[in-house]
Amino acid sequence: MASQGWQHPYVNIFKHVKVEDWKRSAKQGDVSTYKDKRLKCSVFRISGPVPANSYIRVPKGSGQSLGLVGRYFYLLFRPAPGKHFVVQLDVSVEDGQVVRISFSNMFKEFKFTTSSLQFPFICGSAKDSVYENTARSARRGFVGPAPTSVRWTCLMLDLQYIVSVYLNRCYSQLKSIKLCANMAVKNMFTSDLLLNPGLSFSEAKMMGLASSQGTGPIPRDMSYPVPEGGSWHDLYDHIRFPSEGTKLPFHSIQKGHLQPEANCVSNQRIREASSSVGLSKPVKDRVSLIQQITSPNSLMRNQTPVVTDVRDLGVVSTQLNDDWLFHNDRQRQKEPSGSSSQPAPSRPPWDADYGGVHVHIHAEDGLSKHEEESEEEFVCTPVPRDVHLSLSKEPRQKKLLPDPILRLSRIIGFGGATTKCALWSRSGDAVVYPCHAIVVSMKISSNEQRFFIGHTDQVSALAFNGNTTLLASAQTGNHSVVRVWNYHKGNCLAMFRIHAHSLSSLSFSYGGGILCGVGKDSHNKTMVVVWNTSNVGKGGEVTILAKAHTDVDIITMKVAFFDDTRMVSCGRENIRLWRVRKGTLRSCPVNLGEYHSLDFTDVTFEEGNPSEQHLEERTLFASSRSGFIFEIDYSRVVIRNVRRLLPAQQQHANRREKMTFSTGPGIAINSISVSSSFCFTGSEDGFLRLWPHDFSTVFLEAEHEGPVSLVSVSPDGLQVLAATAAGSLGFLDVSSRGYNTLMRSHTDTVLGFCVDGIRRHLTTASSDGTVRIWNMDSLHQLYDFVSEDGPCSVAFHPREQLLSCGFSSGIVRVLDVSSAKMLAEHKHHSGDVVGLAFSPDGEFMYSADSQGSVALYNASEENHHLIRVVCNVLARGTGRAPDALAVSSDSRCLAFIGPSEHVVTIADSRSLDELLRVDVSILDVHSPSLDSALRVCFSPASTEHLLVSTSANKILWVSTKTGRLLRETSKVHKQECSSLAVSEDGRFLLTAGHNALKVWDYDMHVDISSQMFIGHSQPIRQVSFTPDQLGVVSVGDAIFLWDFLAHPVDSLTDIRSPLRLCSISALKPVQPDVSGVQLSNGMPRLTAPLPSSPPPRLDMGTIGRVEQEALRSSPVCDATSNIRTASVPGSGSSSELRPASFLQVTELLNPSPVNSGPVDAVELTEKKPARPDCYRHFIPRFNTSALDQAAVAPQPGEEGMRLKAVIGYNGNGRGNMVWSADQGLFAYSCGCVVVVEFLHTGSQRHLQGHSEEISCLAVTNDAKIVASAAGGRNGSRSLICIWDIQNGTCCNTVSHHTGAVQSLAFSRDDRFFLSAGDFSDPQVALWSTETFKLLSSVRMSGPIHDAAFSPSRASQLACVGSRGVYFCLMHAHRLDVDLKVEQVKTPVELGDVELTALCYHVDPLLFTATNQGHVCVWDVNTRRCLMTWEADTGEIGVLLCRGNRLLTGGNTRWLRLWEVDALRGMKPQEKNCHVEDSGTTVVLGQEMMLDGTTISASFDNTMDMGIVGTTAGTLWYINWSDISSIRLVSGHKTEVNDAVFSPDEGHFATCSEDGSVRVWSVPSNELVVQFQVLSRACGCVCWSPSSSKESACVAAGYSDGTLRIFRLSSSEMEMKLHPHQVAVTAVQYSAAGDVILSAGKNGLVAVSSAVNGETVRVIKDHKGAAVTTVQCVKEQCQNLGLEGNEMWLAASADRRVSVWAADWSKDKCDLLDWLTFPAPAYFGDDSPPPSLAAFWPADPGLVVYTGYGVEKELCFYSLARKQVVKKIALPDWATCFSLSGESPLIAVGSKDRVLKLVESTSGRFQDFLQHSDSLRTCHFSPSGTLLFTVAFNEILLWEVQGL
Repeated sequence: MASQGWQHPYVNIFKHVKVEDWKRSAKQGDVSTYKDKRLKCSVFRISGPVPANSYIRVPKGSGQSLGLVGRYFYLLFRPAPGKHFVVQLDVSVEDGQVVRISFSNMFKEFKFTTSSLQFPFICGSAKDSVYENTARSARRGFVGPAPTSVRWTCLMLDLQYIVSVYLNRCYSQLKSIKLCANMAVKNMFTSDLLLNPGLSFSEAKMMGLASSQGTGPIPRDMSYPVPEGGSWHDLYDHIRFPSEGTKLPFHSIQKGHLQPEANCVSNQRIREASSSVGLSKPVKDRVSLIQQITSPNSLMRNQTPVVTDVRDLGVVSTQLNDDWLFHNDRQRQKEPSGSSSQPAPSRPPWDADYGGVHVHIHAEDGLSKHEEESEEEFVCTPVPRDVHLSLSKEPRQKKLLPDPILRLSRIIGFGGATTKCALWSRSGDAVVYPCHAIVVSMKISSNEQRFFIGHTDQVSALAFNGNTTLLASAQTGNHSVVRVWNYHKGNCLAMFRIHAHSLSSLSFSYGGGILCGVGKDSHNKTMVVVWNTSNVGKGGEVTILAKAHTDVDIITMKVAFFDDTRMVSCGRENIRLWRVRKGTLRSCPVNLGEYHSLDFTDVTFEEGNPSEQHLEERTLFASSRSGFIFEIDYSRVVIRNVRRLLPAQQQHANRREKMTFSTGPGIAINSISVSSSFCFTGSEDGFLRLWPHDFSTVFLEAEHEGPVSLVSVSPDGLQVLAATAAGSLGFLDVSSRGYNTLMRSHTDTVLGFCVDGIRRHLTTASSDGTVRIWNMDSLHQLYDFVSEDGPCSVAFHPREQLLSCGFSSGIVRVLDVSSAKMLAEHKHHSGDVVGLAFSPDGEFMYSADSQGSVALYNASEENHHLIRVVCNVLARGTGRAPDALAVSSDSRCLAFIGPSEHVVTIADSRSLDELLRVDVSILDVHSPSLDSALRVCFSPASTEHLLVSTSANKILWVSTKTGRLLRETSKVHKQECSSLAVSEDGRFLLTAGHNALKVWDYDMHVDISSQMFIGHSQPIRQVSFTPDQLGVVSVGDAIFLWDFLAHPVDSLTDIRSPLRLCSISALKPVQPDVSGVQLSNGMPRLTAPLPSSPPPRLDMGTIGRVEQEALRSSPVCDATSNIRTASVPGSGSSSELRPASFLQVTELLNPSPVNSGPVDAVELTEKKPARPDCYRHFIPRFNTSALDQAAVAPQPGEEGMRLKAVIGYNGNGRGNMVWSADQGLFAYSCGCVVVVEFLHTGSQRHLQGHSEEISCLAVTNDAKIVASAAGGRNGSRSLICIWDIQNGTCCNTVSHHTGAVQSLAFSRDDRFFLSAGDFSDPQVALWSTETFKLLSSVRMSGPIHDAAFSPSRASQLACVGSRGVYFCLMHAHRLDVDLKVEQVKTPVELGDVELTALCYHVDPLLFTATNQGHVCVWDVNTRRCLMTWEADTGEIGVLLCRGNRLLTGGNTRWLRLWEVDALRGMKPQEKNCHVEDSGTTVVLGQEMMLDGTTISASFDNTMDMGIVGTTAGTLWYINWSDISSIRLVSGHKTEVNDAVFSPDEGHFATCSEDGSVRVWSVPSNELVVQFQVLSRACGCVCWSPSSSKESACVAAGYSDGTLRIFRLSSSEMEMKLHPHQVAVTAVQYSAAGDVILSAGKNGLVAVSSAVNGETVRVIKDHKGAAVTTVQCVKEQCQNLGLEGNEMWLAASADRRVSVWAADWSKDKCDLLDWLTFPAPAYFGDDSPPPSLAAFWPADPGLVVYTGYGVEKELCFYSLARKQVVKKIALPDWATCFSLSGESPLIAVGSKDRVLKLVESTSGRFQDFLQHSDSLRTCHFSPSGTLLFTVAFNEILLWEVQGL
């Protein structure tokens, strides 16, 4: 700066160039001098008809430069009356580029390019002239020739501001000036001071102003004369740009319209700093607020601006700790007058962890304010420092609080400029990657993100130093910028530019002292720059060590970690070694020989400690696009080895051979990374592969859904980062082979979004052709829908799980996410769907297209029937997508822009009839151009307010009733407002303009009414508040999730307690502690948000079958990627592999179990065999619940209730029933319980030791021991329990199999028993029954379906499975036993079959069955198949042989008995023969059809009688003598939805998803009658209140909306009602039995006559949320203030309970009370807990409620006192509960399989753990002595004894 000191305080330009000599200046045309009478001095006159032909230019030559660095340019001139003039300024910016700034009164509008700016100049006139009066009345000046009364003007231009705001560049110097006709010019000068021409030197002296303070009067030789007693402002004009006056055009230079007195100053010296500009560090790199303090239009009386030296604005941090710039007013007030304000390093009290991007720019009355905050400002600084900016203002102004009001929380996105850039932190716990213009650091364990913000374009390169303390980042584009950050603190240490563009590669040296970058110079040649960064951490500058320009192509360049002066690079046709020596950068190519034409993609060293190897031992690896991998000797610069990666040879349809290096077409390798043990490659075929250093084989490979663009091994070598061109980023754990996807992203602009507030799911539509659903908490992508026609807009139904998508083809599709079903497809639109919306009540859906049509649909119907289409009512075009439609919060009005862009139409939302039109172009009568509307939005809190954003950058508040303009706000954004939204409480307004967000005070009651936030690098397409009002979402280049920090209106009051009982009489407000979960507005709502069930994993194959061409979707969770593994030397021990999301692990060499921890977004599976194609193989029922490990069962003898009976049999088991005819033992399984039943008495004994579903049973020959097996969970092994039947205890347990146990069997002498694993672990284990120790185990070659011991030879056993029959022989060696196995394949004549069952005949014959109905006869001695015959047309799953009789049972439901005595003595044949060819006769003796597939069978020794189990859940007694069957045990096959007692407790009824209603007798628990409705699910059931058996009826509700009434006495359906259009969810008779109340899934409650079935009333209060409970009680309601003889209540899924008083005989039904229970947002991926309510039996005036809320609890609400009087805290969310009628007991069921019995007065409880699934329902009997509990199809009956 010393060389520029001569320019201070100002430079007289005419004097500097000696303009009169015309040696350093030039003139052309009519240029003359004359003496002006007003100024009393000589001035230049420039005249001419064409302004460009007459001018003065300084300096003279075009190649010369003035070199003036002053920030402000002052021009003293007077435009010629009635003429036009032009002024041109050429300025240079920081990289040397020249920008021309022009202004003229010829220009009609503002125009700009990257190298030029054109501003209209609006001329002023003399005071009180006609021109001035006209301009004042119009609130603007006139564009065009200067008026005749135009005055001498002092024009000041802030060049730094102009270049920064309009071009996002840093101003450097003023190069040249050209003054064109027509004007008179006195002089011009530059200065860094903000000078006031109306201020005299005497006045400035009296005020104590000096140039050191940054202001003062104008120099005397530059000033205009003012007569004594006159006013400067009465004679001259002072114009500043930026200006404060109202402008037209928007960006124009004109005179401000302030009173002249405002520019006067008194003699009082004031230097105050009262109101500050809050400036967060992430913003200081992008936004300059200098205009706030250096460009005032006027000064308030007694005030001057406070100017602070602002040189550095480059600190960026999202963890602001010590660097937060927050002004402390109290500290400032204590500073002495005239001292500079210093920053007070503190943080806002309301935000201790602010991590977002915040710009808060405002103007204050009497001080400068720009017409628009810059959304693209950039201040270039080499070494940043903290800066504090203050404004002088008294009194202090109010501002929008809190400040900041938004905090950037999370970003969903990866890449932008490149997907080849991601880094590991040194500790390996975080990954750093770019997301467009933001650098993100994410912890891999928690997905917590930190942001490095400061770049103005997309980040193209990243680099870490060795210990990851320094992070370098570069941005792409024509103005490449490099930033160096302190990684741990998050602040920017330095920022610098080079004269290059497209900077594509960065590399730090290990110590961080050297940084190398590769880009392009101005001639598009490759330029390599090496910087010295050794002092950057100490505040020093970054200097260039060396620079080289080359024609060599460089893809990547890396600094050698063992030498800071050495680098390596590769590119097309070259690999080069570089070295810096004596300031010169030189390179040496590697001689590639015959490989000289290859395209190289990556180069890397073998990582290691720099001291471990000598330079001579260093090895360099390089990869190429043709599949070659080069191994290069670094010291000798020669190639050691060349290998090539080839595609696998497809030798089998489902088998990939291992990768090899040989000849042929290679696979392009995009990236390579080498650790001390392995080499990792990422290739174009989508595979990440792990190799040894010699590339001899593939140890591990992971397949991705796109080309792998980057691989990077972590510092510890245990994890490998992989990025794909499809925008995904994940890492592979080498030791466990677990894969975790960290981030997925759209690959193009995000066009729009919608939010499901209950599940916190976010749906986005993108230009990449996909619609994706994201989890807003984990940032994981849940679903991905792909369509050939691009999506334009999306919308969620406010109540149901429905997603609507609009496409560019005009198609609108409605999807049911929960069922993976496309409900509707409408094709009536002809253009892009630019708007899509549901009404808030969920009744209607609307769509709009780019051709002007608007459509109305009935959203209450499943097919979304089209009601009406109105054409040519919407303004045409796609510019208003995706939110072209707005619906009012009361669902009454629909607003849109049309028919033209100047008109806003409000229509009736139910009919689309026009209600009102508002022409926004005429609302501003003074505007010469027509204003057009851009966006519309209703205010939720006030439906009378419609907000309209316009092209004039205004927001208009328009009355929806009258169309009148209520108020307006101008200068909303610098560019057009692209989206706006209003908060639910109507307190805040959210707008988006270009790449910035603004949050406004909706009522504009504060002086500083907005805050601005930046971070997007591209225009924002849509913004909105989240439904819970706790966040903001903005989309464009990526998906930004912001925390909304505004304080709620009131605080939530709540009462907390652990697991205890609390009575509430007088509640005192206390501050809530909800562990970070807050309600939407911080207080209990009058209307709670409506929850709905989240979707299960979508199987979009269904949709694909509906319309494959219309919509193709691919759930992320599908196995679209595979990981294949081979055993890795030194990888440690391996254990079982746990599946995750979508990558699959398969062993290539020596398959062995591997270990994997839990992972989120990918699925890793070892190469497991597929599930066999046979029903005989056991597959556990799908179950998402898990047993609560904290639950503890009561001690024996202390139980409050006893399990009395188990209703049903598990039809999903295989071989899970045993019967001993001789001993009278009969046992079977139901869920996780083994039921031992004594047939002669009907009593049961229950063996309880399992927690999972039991798969199979086996019994010893003496019937004293029973073995049961159940699968494990979460990686645990299956459990086999050994039961002593005599005393009913578990005498031992064993575990061995990692999967489910397929079969159990005891040997004939009961010395051994065997267990066979399922297809995932096909091992056969042999156990000793004496010690229960494992004797031997053998892993079979394929899945095993059945196993059995030989009845005649103790050492023989056999197994059958997918690969044939296995003959096993036991060899005993003292205490050890070995199994010798011989595998024999099935006969070729049978084809490709599975052997499914077996049984032994007389020695030496063995029977086996197939899945195609064949029975094979084998000779055990010769291991040959003797004959086969077709015993069934389907699969046979059960074989049983007794004597000469053979039993077969299969999936055709036929049970057949065969006479096989002719097989005795059968001789082996030369070849296998059919029964017809063998001459042997096999006779079908008898057959019988059952109700389902046979899964178990046990008969006596003569095969005369036995018991058979079927998949229908039935156990049949079979008697072949009289061909009869008797149902012994019956249960539901599918999920049981309800179970209720009759009033007299003589019967109970159950209903199921299979459409059956079953009535059972008590206490025998036998099935009395079954009512079956096909193809309909029965969801609820209830009994009529009559106690008479003749009149007793059962009412059941079905999925088709019907009610059916069955009479028990006649066993017939008495009546069918159809009161609902959707599934019935609850049904109940009234207390008197004269009406039936039923509720539907849509929330409607119907009251129907029990006599004639007529629907007499429909109650819609719960509409939109499924009703879960309806209950009626007989109770007089007079004491509660209403008439009625009974009460009833309904509870719905939105946590609302309505209580009603009714007298149905008088047709009276009045609402008694309405309860709403608040709740935070639900974060689970499953459905929220149900809302349940019931009257307390002892006092119906008390309502008990539980459901999802702030706490897990039971609430007791008093109808009389209108408040909650008691709460019982629960450890888990309740899924069901029931109240005992005779005791204060409450039964509560949970999802964690725990049944809790609670004593309501004391809070004492006990846990019961007998269920294997989540509890669905529970009901006490009317007397309270019995209790039913249901979990899936398990029905348990308990005898209640009390606590």
